[in-house]
Amino acid sequence: MTETNADDWAAALEGPPKKPMKRGTKIFLWLFAALVAWLTLSNASWLAPDPAGKRILVAHRGVAQLYDHRGVGRDDCTATRIRPPEHHYLENSLPSLRAAIGYGAGMVELDVARTKDGQLAVFHDWTLDCRTDGKGEIRDWAMADLQRLDIGHGYTADGGKSFPLRGKGAGMMPAFDEILAALGHASLMINFKSHDRREAELVLAAFARAGIDPDDPRFAFYGKGAPIALIRERAPRAWAMDPDGARTCTFDYIKFGWSGWYPPSCVGGTIVVPLNRQWAFWGWPKRLQDRAAKHGTRVLLVGNHGDEANGLGLHDPRQLAKVPASFTGHIWVEDIATIGPALRPRQK
Repeated sequence: MTETNADDWAAALEGPPKKPMKRGTKIFLWLFAALVAWLTLSNASWLAPDPAGKRILVAHRGVAQLYDHRGVGRDDCTATRIRPPEHHYLENSLPSLRAAIGYGAGMVELDVARTKDGQLAVFHDWTLDCRTDGKGEIRDWAMADLQRLDIGHGYTADGGKSFPLRGKGAGMMPAFDEILAALGHASLMINFKSHDRREAELVLAAFARAGIDPDDPRFAFYGKGAPIALIRERAPRAWAMDPDGARTCTFDYIKFGWSGWYPPSCVGGTIVVPLNRQWAFWGWPKRLQDRAAKHGTRVLLVGNHGDEANGLGLHDPRQLAKVPASFTGHIWVEDIATIGPALRPRQK
């Protein structure tokens, strides 16, 4: 018996002889590796330029009473679902909107509805029965009569046993002209509550009476259909957002953003980024913001997708830790009274 050489043992342990890789396979693997490298570098946030400006908190309805959003339908009364009040501010009122700016909002969102006498009331609901001591639809009331109502009348946190805000909102439903007179210097987001083109015409007429140009990037308009179409025609530099368009743009970017091709649906549109879905957006945050800026797209960061209890926006200061320091877009906020003060130390 011959003595086995150590090299023979090593060869045996390596298994059967390996077949040489085919040339076509090598080319495919090199091309695949190059594609992966290109996708990685082209979507690398750290290689993108730092975005200009600073983040902007959008205070939803100003400083408002928080409520449980679970199971709420379009026509349900949210004033009967509020949590125990921590302040006496009433949404969409002038004190509420002013306080939101004081708490650090860079933009305040408000709702408008057409009245019987062709004015615009700043009020969320299209009917009065939920929040006020009035009955019926806003459009069936004159502005002067609406301003005699108590907009805090219907709020209750205990199923109707007590009404802690009753009487505190008497005479506090503002007309849109009053808001422009008091806050026309600020950044406003106007939410149209109907598909009626006349609402947009009334808004633009109010801007004209106030001597304020609505065609300014500091103004935003939100809604569906004809009102937003008119705003885009008359004020193309302002932010005009409709939920269907934002949804289309957002999903198109998720589908195609990896390629570097920018979806036409996002040009001049809005990308909505949920706080817990940031990972799904190619080049987040700096690369995405760079692409968006080049195509006139606004980026709106919202609360967690699937959070049925707390609404669309941020509501807990701890959520701010998940916002990238380099993000300079808009942040939708439900509770500006807590989110705003919590953010200020990070902005210094």
